[in-house]
Amino acid sequence: MPAVSEKTYSIGVPVEVAKIDHELKKLWRESEGAATRASLMNLAVYSEAPGSLNSNTQLMARITEDHACRAIVIEADCKAEDDGVDAWISAHCHVSRAGSKQVCSEQISFRLNGGCTSQLPNIVLSNLDSDLPLYLWWQNEFHEPMDPQLWAWVDRVIYDSQPWQDFRAQMRLVESAQAEAKQRIILCDLNWTRLDKVRFALAQFFDHPASHHRFAKIKKVRIDHASGFRSTALLFVGWLAAQLNWRAEKTEGRNKLQFVSSSGQRIDIEIRQCDGQPIHELVLTAGDIEFAVTHAKCGDLLEVSRGIAGEKRVPQLMPAGKNDPVSLMSEELMRGGPHHVYLHAVERVRDLL
Repeated sequence: MPAVSEKTYSIGVPVEVAKIDHELKKLWRESEGAATRASLMNLAVYSEAPGSLNSNTQLMARITEDHACRAIVIEADCKAEDDGVDAWISAHCHVSRAGSKQVCSEQISFRLNGGCTSQLPNIVLSNLDSDLPLYLWWQNEFHEPMDPQLWAWVDRVIYDSQPWQDFRAQMRLVESAQAEAKQRIILCDLNWTRLDKVRFALAQFFDHPASHHRFAKIKKVRIDHASGFRSTALLFVGWLAAQLNWRAEKTEGRNKLQFVSSSGQRIDIEIRQCDGQPIHELVLTAGDIEFAVTHAKCGDLLEVSRGIAGEKRVPQLMPAGKNDPVSLMSEELMRGGPHHVYLHAVERVRDLL
């Protein structure tokens, strides 16, 4: 049996698929008195990347520090000639806040070979913890067929649209799965989660009603993004457009966009690639005032400032989000309810992504 310790980074001990439940009960009997099993959700992680079983185990060891769950970690080799399933069990244990007992989340690991699509629903559904919600973290691009047997059980599907080569095709697949599940699934995009702190930083400029008149004067937006994060910048544009009721008018080249407000005001948007964070800097011009949000050189803070263009300003500091998968997942797992704002943002820029 795997030792129950503060952190278990091994995928654990091999077990027969048919005896997983029996071996888990044995694990907890052996650790009775020293550890307490905890679970608030089922978190299934699916990847087709070689070696992902080990790397995702490292991630789960950190995620379970704050989010107790039954982790179902799956690595699939869909091109393998022979079908097969290998399984392991382990536990991620962390000292409780009281400092006495260890609180543990169990992990069931699978390596699927061959017919991944046909095996996946049975593997996931037969190993769920009671009637707890199922969160599915899908680390690959989606591909057909989207098996309705699996998706009908998923409460939240978590994905990252940042590396997608064809955003519209991928969203079509996700939305088809959602339709199959009769809208049960909540779509959670980590590419959207990356924008949380930047969106909050910009929105705080307009918290007071006295600032709302500036919305009608917005005429220019510039967004600087890191290489590979153009889609992140476009989602930010979609958020602005959805919240302020702008409609896309035309594009001048790939990175110069034009929107029109409900009052007929034209808004020019420039997207530029630079070194730095996913969204490194944004500047919104409303009349003669610039609102700026910039990543500080230290990396974990945002500098926010407003003032007349060209004048020297003293910025305030706000927390910046992190771009690592553990931080993004932790942010996402703390949320509840549907992501309507995200869906509205996607609709405004779907054809641009």
